[in-house]
Amino acid sequence: MSTARLETFADGVFAIAATLLVLNIEVPELGHKSLAHELAKLWPAYVGYAVSFLTIGIIWVNHHTVLRQLRGIDRTFLFINVFFLLCIAFIPFPTRLLATYVRTDDGKAAALAYGVTLTITALFFNLMWRYAIGGGGRLLRPDADRREVDGITRSYRPGVPMYAAATVVGGFQAELGAALFAAIALFYVLSSAVFGREEGAVP
Repeated sequence: MSTARLETFADGVFAIAATLLVLNIEVPELGHKSLAHELAKLWPAYVGYAVSFLTIGIIWVNHHTVLRQLRGIDRTFLFINVFFLLCIAFIPFPTRLLATYVRTDDGKAAALAYGVTLTITALFFNLMWRYAIGGGGRLLRPDADRREVDGITRSYRPGVPMYAAATVVGGFQAELGAALFAAIALFYVLSSAVFGREEGAVP
Protein backbone atom coordinates (compact mmCIF):
# COMPACT_ATOMS: atom_id res chain seq x y z
CA MET A 1 0.00 0.00 0.00
CA SER A 2 1.06 3.61 -0.43
CA THR A 3 2.98 5.50 2.26
CA ALA A 4 0.68 8.54 1.99
CA ARG A 5 -1.73 7.67 4.83
CA LEU A 6 1.10 6.66 7.13
CA GLU A 7 2.90 9.94 6.42
CA THR A 8 -0.24 11.92 7.21
CA PHE A 9 -0.86 10.06 10.46
CA ALA A 10 2.79 10.25 11.50
CA ASP A 11 3.00 13.98 10.75
CA GLY A 12 0.00 14.52 13.02
CA VAL A 13 1.59 12.58 15.88
CA PHE A 14 4.89 14.41 15.49
CA ALA A 15 3.15 17.80 15.40
CA ILE A 16 1.05 17.10 18.50
CA ALA A 17 4.00 15.71 20.47
CA ALA A 18 6.17 18.72 19.60
CA THR A 19 3.36 21.14 20.48
CA LEU A 20 2.66 19.48 23.83
CA LEU A 21 6.24 20.17 24.90
CA VAL A 22 5.52 23.86 25.41
CA LEU A 23 2.91 22.99 28.04
CA ASN A 24 5.81 21.93 30.27
CA ILE A 25 6.70 25.62 30.59
CA GLU A 26 4.22 27.07 33.08
CA VAL A 27 3.55 30.71 33.90
CA PRO A 28 5.27 31.25 37.28
CA GLU A 29 3.43 32.42 40.37
CA LEU A 30 4.99 35.54 41.81
CA GLY A 31 5.91 35.60 45.47
CA HIS A 32 8.50 37.91 46.95
CA LYS A 33 10.69 37.61 43.87
CA SER A 34 10.41 39.49 40.58
CA LEU A 35 8.98 38.02 37.40
CA ALA A 36 12.43 38.08 35.82
CA HIS A 37 13.81 36.00 38.71
CA GLU A 38 10.98 33.46 38.47
CA LEU A 39 11.38 33.19 34.70
CA ALA A 40 15.09 32.55 35.11
CA LYS A 41 14.33 29.73 37.55
CA LEU A 42 12.46 27.95 34.75
CA TRP A 43 15.66 27.36 32.74
CA PRO A 44 15.43 23.53 33.01
CA ALA A 45 12.01 23.69 31.35
CA TYR A 46 13.42 25.84 28.53
CA VAL A 47 16.32 23.45 27.98
CA GLY A 48 14.03 20.40 28.12
CA TYR A 49 11.71 22.00 25.56
CA ALA A 50 14.57 22.83 23.19
CA VAL A 51 16.27 19.43 23.43
CA SER A 52 13.08 17.40 23.04
CA PHE A 53 11.80 19.62 20.22
CA LEU A 54 15.08 19.16 18.37
CA THR A 55 14.95 15.42 19.03
CA ILE A 56 11.39 15.08 17.74
CA GLY A 57 12.19 17.34 14.80
CA ILE A 58 15.21 15.34 13.64
CA ILE A 59 13.31 12.07 14.05
CA TRP A 60 10.53 13.55 11.89
CA VAL A 61 13.08 14.50 9.20
CA ASN A 62 14.61 11.01 9.30
CA HIS A 63 11.18 9.36 9.20
CA HIS A 64 10.45 11.20 5.96
CA THR A 65 13.86 10.17 4.66
CA VAL A 66 12.96 6.53 5.29
CA LEU A 67 9.54 6.73 3.66
CA ARG A 68 11.01 8.46 0.60
CA GLN A 69 13.11 5.35 -0.05
CA LEU A 70 10.12 2.99 -0.06
CA ARG A 71 7.95 1.82 -2.95
CA GLY A 72 5.18 0.95 -0.48
CA ILE A 73 4.50 -0.48 2.96
CA ASP A 74 2.92 -3.62 4.38
CA ARG A 75 1.02 -4.52 7.56
CA THR A 76 4.12 -5.42 9.57
CA PHE A 77 5.76 -2.10 8.74
CA LEU A 78 2.60 -0.30 9.79
CA PHE A 79 2.52 -1.99 13.19
CA ILE A 80 6.19 -1.22 13.78
CA ASN A 81 5.29 2.41 13.07
CA VAL A 82 2.38 2.27 15.52
CA PHE A 83 4.73 1.34 18.36
CA PHE A 84 7.32 3.83 17.16
CA LEU A 85 4.75 6.66 17.13
CA LEU A 86 3.48 5.54 20.55
CA CYS A 87 6.97 6.36 21.84
CA ILE A 88 7.02 9.72 20.04
CA ALA A 89 3.70 10.72 21.61
CA PHE A 90 5.05 9.78 25.06
CA ILE A 91 8.17 12.01 24.91
CA PRO A 92 6.53 15.13 26.46
CA PHE A 93 5.91 13.24 29.74
CA PRO A 94 9.52 12.24 30.57
CA THR A 95 10.61 15.66 29.28
CA ARG A 96 8.54 17.28 32.01
CA LEU A 97 9.83 14.81 34.59
CA LEU A 98 13.45 15.60 33.75
CA ALA A 99 12.92 19.36 33.60
CA THR A 100 11.12 19.31 36.96
CA TYR A 101 13.37 16.98 38.94
CA VAL A 102 16.82 17.20 37.30
CA ARG A 103 18.21 19.30 40.19
CA THR A 104 16.65 17.19 42.94
CA ASP A 105 17.31 13.81 44.55
CA ASP A 106 14.75 12.33 42.13
CA GLY A 107 16.68 13.56 39.11
CA LYS A 108 18.25 10.14 38.48
CA ALA A 109 14.85 8.48 38.17
CA ALA A 110 13.69 11.26 35.84
CA ALA A 111 16.81 10.89 33.68
CA LEU A 112 16.25 7.14 33.50
CA ALA A 113 12.63 7.65 32.42
CA TYR A 114 13.71 10.10 29.70
CA GLY A 115 16.58 7.94 28.53
CA VAL A 116 14.61 4.70 28.42
CA THR A 117 11.91 6.44 26.35
CA LEU A 118 14.41 7.70 23.78
CA THR A 119 16.30 4.41 23.69
CA ILE A 120 13.11 2.45 22.98
CA THR A 121 12.14 5.05 20.37
CA ALA A 122 15.51 4.57 18.66
CA LEU A 123 15.08 0.79 18.82
CA PHE A 124 11.73 0.93 17.01
CA PHE A 125 13.10 3.40 14.47
CA ASN A 126 16.01 1.09 13.66
CA LEU A 127 13.66 -1.90 13.56
CA MET A 128 11.46 -0.04 11.08
CA TRP A 129 14.38 0.71 8.77
CA ARG A 130 15.93 -2.77 9.12
CA TYR A 131 12.61 -4.38 8.26
CA ALA A 132 12.23 -2.17 5.18
CA ILE A 133 15.67 -3.00 3.80
CA GLY A 134 15.70 -6.65 4.94
CA GLY A 135 14.78 -9.61 2.78
CA GLY A 136 16.68 -8.21 -0.16
CA GLY A 137 15.09 -4.77 0.21
CA ARG A 138 11.49 -5.93 0.58
CA LEU A 139 10.05 -2.41 0.69
CA LEU A 140 12.70 -0.38 -1.11
CA ARG A 141 12.05 1.40 -4.39
CA PRO A 142 13.55 -0.45 -7.37
CA ASP A 143 15.59 2.67 -8.18
CA ALA A 144 16.81 3.25 -4.61
CA ASP A 145 20.48 4.29 -4.64
CA ARG A 146 22.55 1.72 -2.72
CA ARG A 147 25.02 4.36 -1.53
CA GLU A 148 22.19 6.41 -0.09
CA VAL A 149 20.61 3.37 1.57
CA ASP A 150 23.96 2.39 3.11
CA GLY A 151 24.49 5.97 4.29
CA ILE A 152 21.10 5.98 6.02
CA THR A 153 21.90 2.67 7.71
CA ARG A 154 25.24 3.97 9.00
CA SER A 155 23.72 7.21 10.30
CA TYR A 156 21.02 5.40 12.28
CA ARG A 157 23.29 2.71 13.74
CA PRO A 158 24.77 4.68 16.70
CA GLY A 159 21.41 5.94 18.00
CA VAL A 160 20.52 3.08 20.33
CA PRO A 161 23.95 2.69 21.98
CA MET A 162 24.33 6.45 22.43
CA TYR A 163 20.94 6.84 24.10
CA ALA A 164 21.53 3.73 26.21
CA ALA A 165 24.92 5.06 27.37
CA ALA A 166 23.45 8.47 28.22
CA THR A 167 20.66 6.73 30.14
CA VAL A 168 23.16 4.78 32.23
CA VAL A 169 25.08 7.98 32.98
CA GLY A 170 21.83 9.72 33.91
CA GLY A 171 21.11 6.96 36.39
CA PHE A 172 24.20 8.06 38.31
CA GLN A 173 24.30 11.80 37.55
CA ALA A 174 21.09 13.34 36.23
CA GLU A 175 22.55 16.65 35.06
CA LEU A 176 25.36 14.96 33.15
CA GLY A 177 22.88 12.57 31.57
CA ALA A 178 20.70 15.50 30.52
CA ALA A 179 23.75 17.18 28.96
CA LEU A 180 24.47 14.01 26.99
CA PHE A 181 20.88 13.89 25.70
CA ALA A 182 21.34 17.46 24.47
CA ALA A 183 24.65 16.54 22.85
CA ILE A 184 23.03 13.61 21.02
CA ALA A 185 20.30 15.90 19.69
CA LEU A 186 22.94 18.34 18.39
CA PHE A 187 24.95 15.45 16.92
CA TYR A 188 21.96 14.29 14.89
CA VAL A 189 21.13 17.81 13.74
CA LEU A 190 24.69 18.27 12.45
CA SER A 191 25.00 14.76 10.99
CA SER A 192 21.65 15.12 9.22
CA ALA A 193 22.78 18.41 7.69
CA VAL A 194 26.01 16.79 6.47
CA PHE A 195 24.14 13.76 5.13
CA GLY A 196 21.71 16.07 3.33
CA ARG A 197 24.57 17.79 1.52
CA GLU A 198 26.14 14.45 0.60
CA GLU A 199 22.76 13.14 -0.60
CA GLY A 200 22.37 16.20 -2.79
CA ALA A 201 25.68 15.41 -4.42
CA VAL A 202 24.65 11.89 -5.39
CA PRO A 203 23.94 11.80 -9.15
